[in-house]
Amino acid sequence: MLFICPLCQAPLSRDNSSARCPQNHCFDFAKEGYLNLLPVQKKNSIDPGDNKMMMQARRDFLNKGFYQPLAEQVALLIKQQMAAKQEHIHALDLGCGEGYYCQYFTANTQANISWHGLDISKSAIRYAAKRAKSIQFCIASAFDLPFAGQQFDCITRIYAPSDANELQRVLKNDGCVISVSPGPRHLFQLKQAIYDTPQPHSDAPSEIEGLMVVEQVALTYPITLTHSQDIANLLEMTPFAYKLTATQKQQLSSQSLTLDLDFKIEVFKKQV
Repeated sequence: MLFICPLCQAPLSRDNSSARCPQNHCFDFAKEGYLNLLPVQKKNSIDPGDNKMMMQARRDFLNKGFYQPLAEQVALLIKQQMAAKQEHIHALDLGCGEGYYCQYFTANTQANISWHGLDISKSAIRYAAKRAKSIQFCIASAFDLPFAGQQFDCITRIYAPSDANELQRVLKNDGCVISVSPGPRHLFQLKQAIYDTPQPHSDAPSEIEGLMVVEQVALTYPITLTHSQDIANLLEMTPFAYKLTATQKQQLSSQSLTLDLDFKIEVFKKQV
């Protein structure tokens, strides 16, 4: 196991249906197979992360394939970055949500990659563990990763907040972080419906302390949503859910909607 105890940072070992450290801190595997490594004393709320409604909206929207070109592009970068590695590869999908992307990566990248998925949302991880049983999922904070140092060859970070020090700590010296953030025109039509003077996202290289950008890929394509439920799901899974009034949501969902999807995909490596 790659996990460490979130209470004392000692290695965790499998003990039947539990994971246990030498200090006898014990964490049970859920029936779906995931580990909850977010102790109550480290929670900032009773149920942190995306709630069940937000998770279901994202799950249903992603399952329609609207973001599959993004999954394909990231999978291609993973294959390119990991192509020279002959040994077994360990990868982490940080902020994995309901598991759409890491499930796609498992099926469409090298067979010698073992995937872990981490998210702070219990609802998301429970569903992820049901849909992708070959991936080891855990509930934990991206700012306090329950892994020993230099464990991962590849970390994907798709719209996920993270801590630069933690990324550096768990990434191998020759590993990479593949990060996805909004491109300049991403969902710009929704911004126009909310703001008087909408501003594009920056296309400048992102910064992660201790890491450097070695490759940047822009992925842009339009989608047309013709079903009101697809539009409602998209709105619910974005920050715009908090900006739009109920009337605005109803107006947007009552007609077909053509949107620009614009992603900034970056490959980071350690500055060693």
